[in-house]
Amino acid sequence: MKAQELYKKIDNEFEIDNLNEDGWGMFDLGDFVTESFKNTKKGLVLDNSSIIEKVYTAVFPSEPVLDHIIASGAKDSLLFTHHPMIWDTSSSGYPFRNIPDKYLEVFQKKNISLYTIHVPLDRNGPYSTTVSLARALDIETEKEFFEYFGVMVGIIGRTECASIFELSGKVKETVGHLLKIWVYGSSQIENGKVALVAGGGNDPIVIEELAETDVRTYITGVTMQNPDYEPSLRFHELCDEYKINVIAATHYSTEKFACIAILKFFEKLGVPSEFLRDELLLSDY
Repeated sequence: MKAQELYKKIDNEFEIDNLNEDGWGMFDLGDFVTESFKNTKKGLVLDNSSIIEKVYTAVFPSEPVLDHIIASGAKDSLLFTHHPMIWDTSSSGYPFRNIPDKYLEVFQKKNISLYTIHVPLDRNGPYSTTVSLARALDIETEKEFFEYFGVMVGIIGRTECASIFELSGKVKETVGHLLKIWVYGSSQIENGKVALVAGGGNDPIVIEELAETDVRTYITGVTMQNPDYEPSLRFHELCDEYKINVIAATHYSTEKFACIAILKFFEKLGVPSEFLRDELLLSDY
């Protein structure tokens, strides 16, 4: 498919012209990045292709993901990611870093483009992060909650699991690795109701909203307590105050299901696509 035609179809599917986006304050890819991404921080990041023969999807444009694409000998391809930067919690500062120039140079030579949408993919919809996570966990969506950059990204739903420990077992089996469970209240899940926000859902506003409901079980990705980031500490204070239990399954693992679901979109367009698994970063949960 012609590259510009594909980019336009993605733009339209996710209505990116109508949505706000994260500022990505530390983002900098120099002269490699498109002017449109410099201005809007959404959509086409690297414009290196005239034809797209295959699409790769990933949560982050991390080194393992980029290495895989290069080692495969790919060319005339598109990397579709949820974030434009590499997730890195090795320091207490900003948890993202930029793609190294060496990869940008290879992508340019191999005609490999990069397209990223953050808020538009988080917005609740058929391919979205939280909805895809709930679907993977067999949680039936009842209503939306938590507004982020002007769109709804969280859901409240119902599980058949009776306790937080039974539910954590379900989550563990689904994501395929150990979890972190923060027990602040009763281990029983009242009426089977749970709330979910995939990814970095450790926002105090989430807990303030849940405090106004009867939901006391919450699934998200990131719950690490960063002494240099007060909201991450306040999040836990509120969970304790309102007796809301939390299951944390990492940033990557709670958002990967959206990048798997989006394969159906590219399949409908007749473009071959593949989800690329990433290295698991357990320090963020």
